[in-house]
Amino acid sequence: MDKFPLMLEGRPAGELTAEREGLYTWFSARCPLPEGLWCAWVVGDRGELRLGVLEPEGAQGSIRRRFSGRLTAPLGRLLRGEVRPAGAKEPETWEPAPAPDRLFRAPWLRQRLKGVQGAQTRQAGETRYLALPYDRGTPFPLTTLFCFAQVRKIGERSYVVYAFDKQDRPVF
Repeated sequence: MDKFPLMLEGRPAGELTAEREGLYTWFSARCPLPEGLWCAWVVGDRGELRLGVLEPEGAQGSIRRRFSGRLTAPLGRLLRGEVRPAGAKEPETWEPAPAPDRLFRAPWLRQRLKGVQGAQTRQAGETRYLALPYDRGTPFPLTTLFCFAQVRKIGERSYVVYAFDKQDRPVF
């Protein structure tokens, strides 16, 4: 069983435990709660997973949930738990793309992405997002599309993020 801090409004407030059982992981969270509805989240270095609403038990709140490896793998290495208001926005979930050239049909794009390491991807409706690792000391990834790029952090690392439609065309 692994134990992690459960953060509430940026401060440790309780404990999150993660226990692997075959293809599944059990998560348990417990902490004192302020008034209102609160959700527990698991935060990893590559993504986040909402456990659900904490059940009030006096001044404490708790939850115990089981998730499959398919749902927990995109989290990466677990870092902590968080308690957030129940209406908090669902976070983006990024998945590793070990061969990003295979995500696209356009030959020019496949050629430029061949051999790229450390890419991440996510799908939102009909838009595919591709995040390529970015370091100021190296050439800009997909230089020909720089005007479509957004530089941002995903986890602790900087990426250049591009959006593509279902015909592999860049989207602003």
